[in-house]
Amino acid sequence: MIPQLNKYELKFPDVSKANADGILAWGGDLSPSRLIHAYENGIFPWFSNGDPIIWWSPNPRLIMELDDFKISKSLKKSMKKFTYKFDSNFEEVMNRCSTVQRNDQAGTWISEEIIEAYTTLHGMGIAHSIESYYNDELVGGLYGIVIGKLFCGESMFAQVSDASKSAYAVLIKHLKEWGYDFIDCQVPTNHLKSLGAKEVTREYFIKRLKTVNMEKINNNWEVNKVVNRSIY
Repeated sequence: MIPQLNKYELKFPDVSKANADGILAWGGDLSPSRLIHAYENGIFPWFSNGDPIIWWSPNPRLIMELDDFKISKSLKKSMKKFTYKFDSNFEEVMNRCSTVQRNDQAGTWISEEIIEAYTTLHGMGIAHSIESYYNDELVGGLYGIVIGKLFCGESMFAQVSDASKSAYAVLIKHLKEWGYDFIDCQVPTNHLKSLGAKEVTREYFIKRLKTVNMEKINNNWEVNKVVNRSIY
């Protein structure tokens, strides 16, 4: 039986108690303190609009080592047509992500409730977006949460070919430059695996998380043109 969280306590069950699908608990709320506590312990919310909040800690877990990202010659060439920004249009990135049609989902999990919660985290300097622009128009990007030296990727969108992959490449290059450790990609997907992400056990992920989740990095979320040019 999946336990229900106490709305007045931040405590989660131990992640080892998650069921075979990775579901750990349900209920609670999306307050900043609960969300931060969840991510610090390898837990994240994922639920369909209209359903109760469901909390996950899957096994296996998908992660991206920053040195393992695969950037093809064609992507390097494609990247030159975009300009990039961090945190200039966070809420709109979430809105665009919520409208993407995905083969494995009947609808979106990025509800108004999720957008409001993560926009609050953005205002606190915890959630960030990386955006691709073409002719000054937003055409791709992604957003995620920073926990210590870890970037937890949430969702991405592209309205022009390679717009999200290009933003991802820019993000990874900057994370390396700033001293971050790795990216949590959460649930295994063939798309992210094709870019170099790998599956690890939940036990390994939690052990790795505990070594980096309290080491705060102070960096300005701004695109460094010198860093960007080094990608191409």
